[in-house]
Amino acid sequence: MATQNGSGKSILDGYRSKGFAGRVGFGRRPAVVVIDFIVGFTDPDSPLAGELDTQIEATRTLLETARSRSLPVFFTTTVYEADWSNGGLFVVKIPSLKILVHGSRWIEVDPRLDRRPSEPIIEKQYASAFFGTSLASTLTAQGIDTVIVAGCTTSGCVRATVVDSLQHGFRTIIPPECVGDRSAEQHAANLVDMEGKYGDVVELAEVVDILERGEGSP
Repeated sequence: MATQNGSGKSILDGYRSKGFAGRVGFGRRPAVVVIDFIVGFTDPDSPLAGELDTQIEATRTLLETARSRSLPVFFTTTVYEADWSNGGLFVVKIPSLKILVHGSRWIEVDPRLDRRPSEPIIEKQYASAFFGTSLASTLTAQGIDTVIVAGCTTSGCVRATVVDSLQHGFRTIIPPECVGDRSAEQHAANLVDMEGKYGDVVELAEVVDILERGEGSP
């Protein structure tokens, strides 16, 4: 996250000098939410796909740790009716989303993540995993206070989910190795902006260490 402004001063330094980029930290009960690492976004044959192999592998590491600690794991997929009647203007703005219909392979979680039957799939139609879904109430019912976000894209569904996670009162953690975008520039810029305003960008190794030690905020 070394994005610089015109003066050579890091943007994060600029944020911090104005009272941004505080740290929310980990709470006592974390969960992992994997955003749209589905075949439609990870398979090169899809018009929606990006190069996300490295992020998938990093997310495998995150999931292995979460599962070893019996932490809740959730996945999301974006999916529409065959006539796209529940897609609103999102499918007008991004026509490629129209391949993500019920019954297609494109909406399936990438098999490399080895989703378990006990790990729910949240179906969504828009960018945020919280918008129009049961995710917030499900997390609250399970006593979750910290959401660790992985998935794609950093500038789109990940960012929207992070913003809504904060607004729903969850401490929000983003391991940068576990999120990806079609654009390296947008990936970097949005990581900086999320760190400045909405969540904590924490290196995967540190996240794994914290989860393995079972430590969080008091």
